[in-house]
Amino acid sequence: MNFKTIVTGAVLALAAISGPALAEYPERTIESILPAGAGPAMSVSQIIADAMGKTLGVSLTVLATPGAGGIKAFQTGLNKSADGYTIIDGYVAPLVLQPILGKADWKYDDFIPLHAAASNAFAIGWRTDETRWSDFEGMMAWGKDNPGKLRYSSGQRNNLPHLVIAKMLQSYQVVAQNVPYDSPPTANNDVKSGILDFSFVNVGSYKQDPEALKIGLVLSDRPAAKAEFGGAPSITDINADLGLSGLAPMGWDWWLVKKNTPSERVEKLRAAMGTAMADPDVRTRIERLGFEPLDWDHTHYDEIVSGVRDQLSTMADAIKWEEDALKALK
Repeated sequence: MNFKTIVTGAVLALAAISGPALAEYPERTIESILPAGAGPAMSVSQIIADAMGKTLGVSLTVLATPGAGGIKAFQTGLNKSADGYTIIDGYVAPLVLQPILGKADWKYDDFIPLHAAASNAFAIGWRTDETRWSDFEGMMAWGKDNPGKLRYSSGQRNNLPHLVIAKMLQSYQVVAQNVPYDSPPTANNDVKSGILDFSFVNVGSYKQDPEALKIGLVLSDRPAAKAEFGGAPSITDINADLGLSGLAPMGWDWWLVKKNTPSERVEKLRAAMGTAMADPDVRTRIERLGFEPLDWDHTHYDEIVSGVRDQLSTMADAIKWEEDALKALK
């Protein structure tokens, strides 16, 4: 065996040993686990993922994983390796609300944050030909005079819209009946037919049909949220202090990875997401869907999310108050 053969063999052997370790991240597709099904939220996530993929040089796909109020998606993500190839789309319900309600065993600070993504506001709406009241304060007055008569839907029970609406009703001492629906469009149709008195309206539904219901109150104090609902009254325009501010009464997400993800991979993902969220085209496309792009990076995560947790924690008794008040009327 000559010297050249020996050297070539040694080089090949070294490459075989060190190649995978020296390979530059990322080498393959990265997945973002979304706690929702197909819809506007998935479209927003895919817009961000596509922009990040261009920076990273690989595909970044959004995996829709609805179920159990977002818990299924988080469990799916937590069962993956902490290798930077799985992102958990940290929607507020599974990230903050489910742990408060005792339905999840993680806390928001069990994850490594990348960057805030987008927020979407909720509103309440009623029939366009409603004659019993003309504005939100009028509906609260009618509800106060007719305890237990108002019927509304927040979609499923014990979700974020239910919590926010129950807190709103508690602030006015208005007892109302929450009627669960699996499909928000069905609930909105039942408002129009008079089966329900009002319902929560997400911004996606409003964008699809702005004239379907009269928007009585936007459940946010953020100017962008009010604008997305055509300038309808918001919680800044009513007489009561609902104890809700910032992101607490609305939907939002913050992209996360598991603890122990290698720091150099975390930094690559953070840089790519920061670039995506600063891209004017990305922001415009998100805004067209009725969502607000968020500018906070990982350094703001603890401050922002802990503030939301604190507010939601104080609101958690509102659903129990609603249940007890209804029982007392029987």
